[in-house]
Amino acid sequence: MTARLADIAAQAGVSEATVSRVLNGKPGVAAATRQSVLAALDVLGYERPVRLRRHSAGLVGLITPELENPIFPALAQVVVQALTRQGYTPILATQTPGGSTEDELTEMLVDRGVSGIIYVSGLHADTTADTRRYERLRGQGVPFVLVDGFSAAVAAPFISPDDRAAARLAVTHLVSLGHTRIGLALGPLRFVPVQRKIEGFVRTMKELLALSPDEVERDFVQHSLYTLEGGQAAASALLDRGCTAVICASDMMALGAIRAVRERGLDVPTDVSVVGFDDSPLIAFTDPPLTTIRKPVHAMGQAAVHTLLEEVGGTPAPHSEFVFMPELVVRGSTASSPGVRPRP
Repeated sequence: MTARLADIAAQAGVSEATVSRVLNGKPGVAAATRQSVLAALDVLGYERPVRLRRHSAGLVGLITPELENPIFPALAQVVVQALTRQGYTPILATQTPGGSTEDELTEMLVDRGVSGIIYVSGLHADTTADTRRYERLRGQGVPFVLVDGFSAAVAAPFISPDDRAAARLAVTHLVSLGHTRIGLALGPLRFVPVQRKIEGFVRTMKELLALSPDEVERDFVQHSLYTLEGGQAAASALLDRGCTAVICASDMMALGAIRAVRERGLDVPTDVSVVGFDDSPLIAFTDPPLTTIRKPVHAMGQAAVHTLLEEVGGTPAPHSEFVFMPELVVRGSTASSPGVRPRP
């Protein structure tokens, strides 16, 4: 017991006597100090005494499309931590190929009496999907927030990154390095984030390189899947068209693009520059470290939880879109276009 008290005290930065008072439910300990001791218990893997265990304020569902892309676990972690701090118990529900659908997961969560649901990159992002499913959910009195994607037909709060600005940041960076043949590799056209990235890409290519929208969409946009293999296939097609730089709609696609470049005996970034999107965990440690557009995951996750809990608490959130600015993170996968001096 003495060794355990010492460990907890060292982790929390307090005395052993303070730890003892918290564990025994004694008064005279500031709320912040008490929370630090409880957090130290959790970090060190000790079980909380029964009297100190948190009583859940309710269940909240979080539905994600998959967990293979590391950006989804990163966002889920932000949401889970924010919900837990507010006393709620998160339920993570993930769609899998051939497994449960979004509608089935929603039904399961509603049957379990969740206080609300956060959807990430769900059917709300698919312009071909029937949005009446969300009207039915609203009719059941279940608050929800939609992350990544927008539909004017759904009366709900949306949380999105600025996909148009993301494309602009990437193109501007590559043009400054002297690239003029810049490709865009991204997912199926029916998804709202894809459409917005194309809009930003086409507009910036027109402004900076005087290319017509038709020419840009015909020669420099390639649709594929949001996977490493999808990025490889899209990049290969763009390289066939003479692109010296490829912007990818996810970091996973960007890793596939690097593979496509190397398969041709070329080098990244000496011969071809590659830009990702998301700034997923560990992406800074790839070879080469990936230049990418950082998705504001922490801010978006916090906003999703805050907005949902406002609705749960009886304060309806505006049925509008909260848009968060991305950030260009320059690392080692972009360089000057071969044989061209970068612009100042």
